[in-house]
Amino acid sequence: MIVVKRVSDIRDLDAAFTIREKVFVKEQKVPKDDEYDEHDKTANHYLATYNGVPVGAARWRQTTNGVKLERFAVLADYRNKQVGSALLQAVLKDVVAIYPNAKIYLHAQIPAIPFYARHDFTQVGELFSECDIDHYQMVYAA
Repeated sequence: MIVVKRVSDIRDLDAAFTIREKVFVKEQKVPKDDEYDEHDKTANHYLATYNGVPVGAARWRQTTNGVKLERFAVLADYRNKQVGSALLQAVLKDVVAIYPNAKIYLHAQIPAIPFYARHDFTQVGELFSECDIDHYQMVYAA
């Protein structure tokens, strides 16, 4: 069973950071200094568990352009098991409840574009690189 919750204690935050480190730093070779930033102190963090095991993480924050969804990560062994969808739906539910009229956007890596498109995000703008990984901005359209 997949459970997604907003992080409210240091143990869950540590679990979310561990997932991000495995996915972004180790698997995708993102420099650790780029993965962790000043926004980690103020962003809203989420943790997904699968049968009680921490397997997914995400965060969102307000920016001058709207609400940005970031740092979506699911451990390799748990991909294609609906963890990412559950995580995204939980984050969107909270963001829309708090900021019903805000622009909601994210920076999607190329392989993740079909996933976000299935969840009502539309690709906008030009291709750009973050940490040597190609991305497109996507905006929530629902």
